[in-house]
Amino acid sequence: MSEPTGAARRRGPFKVGDQVQLTDPKGRHYTFTLEAGKNFHTHKGSFPHDELIGAPEGSVVRTTGNVAYLALRPLLPDYVLSMPRGAAVVYPKDAGQILAFGDIFPGARVVEAGVGSGALSTFLLRAIGEQGMLHSYERREDFAEIAQQNVERYFGSPHPAWQLTIGDLQDNLSDTDVDRVVLDMLAPWECLEAVSKALVPGGILCAYVATTTQLSRTVESIREIGCFAEPQPWESMIRNWHVEGLAVRPDHRMIGHTGFLVTARRLADGVEAPLRRRRPSKGAYGDDYDGPGSTSSRA
Repeated sequence: MSEPTGAARRRGPFKVGDQVQLTDPKGRHYTFTLEAGKNFHTHKGSFPHDELIGAPEGSVVRTTGNVAYLALRPLLPDYVLSMPRGAAVVYPKDAGQILAFGDIFPGARVVEAGVGSGALSTFLLRAIGEQGMLHSYERREDFAEIAQQNVERYFGSPHPAWQLTIGDLQDNLSDTDVDRVVLDMLAPWECLEAVSKALVPGGILCAYVATTTQLSRTVESIREIGCFAEPQPWESMIRNWHVEGLAVRPDHRMIGHTGFLVTARRLADGVEAPLRRRRPSKGAYGDDYDGPGSTSSRA
């Protein structure tokens, strides 16, 4: 049985064409592609690529300036943060949340809108495998081109489960029996009617938005359309810790707000969700509010 796409690039000794991530004594990373006969240059000296070709992952190389570098293959989070960008990437912490709470499983049929630089597409493709299907929609051709290059560079070839369409999802969506839909775009509420028709009962919609106003409109629009269970909004943050003997404390810097996530489950056709008992704060839908969920929009 043949290996899954890209698996051979993730194990074994370093080979020509592999990406290598060097870590210097200060923890700084340098990523490059191995080429026979080439040299890697830093301000601390150089060393030939041939020293790493055939060497096991986790080797240490020294430059002509006698500085040691640890050589490893970059992990997917490392790769997406260092790859060429057309648009901002979905951070690994958010991609991990999407994979977990979006319940992205091997063989899943997934639709994605807003490809950007291809970071989330790469995470999704690795999760669904070759037996799944990822149909990605991107409005901008230049972004789609960069994303395609980034995805193919990571896997080493085109991924057989990926289809990339240039255009608006709501105008071009023809997929049916979709298990999951991930929307990374400015106005995900514009696509709700289209994706609700494509999702299977029990399927999951996941929206990634940047601002509180987008979050509010997305959640209220999901409630209004009436074919989803109660949406769940949240955000995640990462704080590293400094551990040196008995000096154990949180780092002074952290990865804070990057975006909000919203998930909602598709109901069966003709089913009305049980009324969720909640008490909005006084004035939440007052006279100064005319968005989804307001008195004027329900009139």
